Amino acid sequence: MFDAFTKVVAQADARGEFISSGQIDALASMVAESNKRLDTVNRITSSASAIVTNAARALFDQQPSLTAPGGNAYTSRRMAACLRDMEIILRYITYAIFAGDASVLEDRCLNGLRETYLALGVPGASVAEGVRNMKDAAISIANDRNGITSGDCTALMSEVGTYFDRAAAAVS
Repeated sequence: MFDAFTKVVAQADARGEFISSGQIDALASMVAESNKRLDTVNRITSSASAIVTNAARALFDQQPSLTAPGGNAYTSRRMAACLRDMEIILRYITYAIFAGDASVLEDRCLNGLRETYLALGVPGASVAEGVRNMKDAAISIANDRNGITSGDCTALMSEVGTYFDRAAAAVS
């Protein structure tokens, strides 16, 4: 995983070129917006337990067969595994938000996850719905304007949404 600065340097080096003014401007903009990014990661991280719990609760309300006898989240062991997986996905999404790059999410979390779930008989569509529930909660928490760096967060919230969308698509 490369941070944005390392990635720009590696790309310029591979082309044998200097870093362009456009790349410098993009990095400067990223630095200027970094407090919003840090506030977003902090908000999601400090609310992670509630995000996961509420998303799972909503999922199980929408799909009660998951917690019924024979369901994929039936028994406390399976329920715990479900919550653990949701938490891991959320954790990697926060890494992607922090880095401004989905590669850590893709490489270390999502790569092969669908195949693993298929092999274990986990319904990918249900996991994707849980991820979408987490997305709604996380964006709502991150978009709360109280006590954070002021400014327009539309682009950042859109970016945050894409990480959740990638995760949902990877498991369904």
